[in-house]
Amino acid sequence: MSGEYFENYVINEIIKSYSNCGVKPHLYYYRDKEKKEIDLIVESDGKLHPVEIKKTATPKKDMIKNFNVISSEMMGEGALVCRHSEDVPLTKDVSVPPVWYL
Repeated sequence: MSGEYFENYVINEIIKSYSNCGVKPHLYYYRDKEKKEIDLIVESDGKLHPVEIKKTATPKKDMIKNFNVISSEMMGEGALVCRHSEDVPLTKDVSVPPVWYL
């Protein structure tokens, strides 16, 4: 269950950050009939910003494979939030901000 608790913590911290800035965020969860999931999608400026949340400290590109369900026209920058020690790019459109950034 620790992964689920970690995911819940990250989402709550994101919501608190928006709330502290006086902004009502447009946040979504995605799961389709093929069971492809995206933990969090932030809608901002007409773009969808996918966020995957993993308890791991070793991020891998296959962890964001479901981001491809979002069309390239609609997709904004994405993130894989995890316990990695520093902010690094995973791909040209997806970064790996450490959880302590929240």
